Amino acid sequence: MRRALFLDRDGTINREVDYLSAPDQLELIGDVADAIAQARQQGIAIVVITNQSGIARGMLTEADLTAIHARLDAMLLARNAGAIIDAYYACPHHPDYGGAEYQRDCDCRKPKPGLLIAAARDLHLDLSDSAMIGDSVRDLDAARAVGVPKRYLVATGKGSAQREQLAADDRYVADAAAAVQDWLGA
Repeated sequence: MRRALFLDRDGTINREVDYLSAPDQLELIGDVADAIAQARQQGIAIVVITNQSGIARGMLTEADLTAIHARLDAMLLARNAGAIIDAYYACPHHPDYGGAEYQRDCDCRKPKPGLLIAAARDLHLDLSDSAMIGDSVRDLDAARAVGVPKRYLVATGKGSAQREQLAADDRYVADAAAAVQDWLGA
C-alpha cells in the first residue's frame, strides 16, 4: 500500500474561480507543480479530491470536467515533468440541484469521505500514512473521517476565511507547496 497526497483542486492547485467550467479558466497557484513532483519522487500517489456541484447545477458537463482535468495535467507537466496526478475523484452531486441524475445527498460530497474511501480502495492507498491539502475545512473533515493524519488548510482559495474553524491537530499554511514541505520535512 502506498502513501497518498490528497489535494483539493480549486483554491489549492489552481486559483479559485466560482464554478470553474472551462479549461481556459485554469491558473496554477505558485509552486504547486514542484510540490506534486517532489511528493511523486518519493513514491507518493497524487490524488485530486474535488466537489464539482457545477455539474449538478448545469454549469458544466462531465465531458467539460474531463477537459479541464486534461488541461490541468498539461499545465502541471509544462511546469515540472514530474508533476503527475495519479487520479481525479470528483463528486458531481448536490442535495438541492441536478434532477434525478445529480440531485442527491451522497457519500462522495465533502465533508463526507466517500471519494477518499474510493481512491484508497481503487489505488491501494494507506490512509493512515497520507496527507490532505485543501482550502476548505470540509476538505480536512473528509480526511479526518477516514484517519488521514496530516491535514493542511491553505491560505489560497477560501482557506484564509476559515482559519478560525481549524481543529487543533490541523495545520494552516500559505499554499500547497508549503504543506508538502512541512509534511515531507524537506
